[in-house]
Amino acid sequence: MGKLYDELCKDYRFKEGMKTCINCGTCTAICPAAEFYRYDPRKILDTVQRKDDEDILALLKSETIWYCGECMSCLTRCPRKNGAGLVIMALRNLSIKLGYFTESEKGRQIYPLTKALTGNVLNLGYCVHPSTYRYEDHPESGPVFEWVLEHKEDVYKRLGANYAGEGPGILRAIPQKDLDELKAIFDETGGTERIESVEKFSEKKAEEMGMSLDEYKAYTFTHCSRGHFNNEQETL
Repeated sequence: MGKLYDELCKDYRFKEGMKTCINCGTCTAICPAAEFYRYDPRKILDTVQRKDDEDILALLKSETIWYCGECMSCLTRCPRKNGAGLVIMALRNLSIKLGYFTESEKGRQIYPLTKALTGNVLNLGYCVHPSTYRYEDHPESGPVFEWVLEHKEDVYKRLGANYAGEGPGILRAIPQKDLDELKAIFDETGGTERIESVEKFSEKKAEEMGMSLDEYKAYTFTHCSRGHFNNEQETL
């Protein structure tokens, strides 16, 4: 048994996700990500079950563990109630902890996602918030939503939201005491340590790539090379 496997065994998601796996392949058959990506959750479980450090290290550095959408369809259909998605979560967590996530294109995208989503949660109390949503980053949202963002105060008021206001209501300002409680939860559960790990290793990778952190953030958010999808011609 290797040291990396021992580290995975410390994660309750790993133990719950693979405790009675029989490699039947139901997880792959039901997986939405497997339909589009070059991704096979059954093979991942098979690899991890070998308990070989070299194989697990290859997974931690790979694109493969970042294709999962964590929808947990695998858990609902598995005849033994395993969850390949839970094993993926444990692999991702270990990859971030040890800094191997920066070795893959999809893994590097954790940096802009962490900055945007956890930044919103800790600073505003929301996962996604209109004040930090930039149309330039999401042109797929279309011209109508671009107009909404430009007139958000008026639009949300007419829709009955309490945008950035005190008291109850949709999009209300979250009191600082509640934000402080959120930060305490992150500190206690390892969320803050995870954010710091993402930032530390991403800064190192940005330096290796000759980029500033802002350049690295923009590049990792928008760049997608070939080779990820089952059918490149139709997908790209």
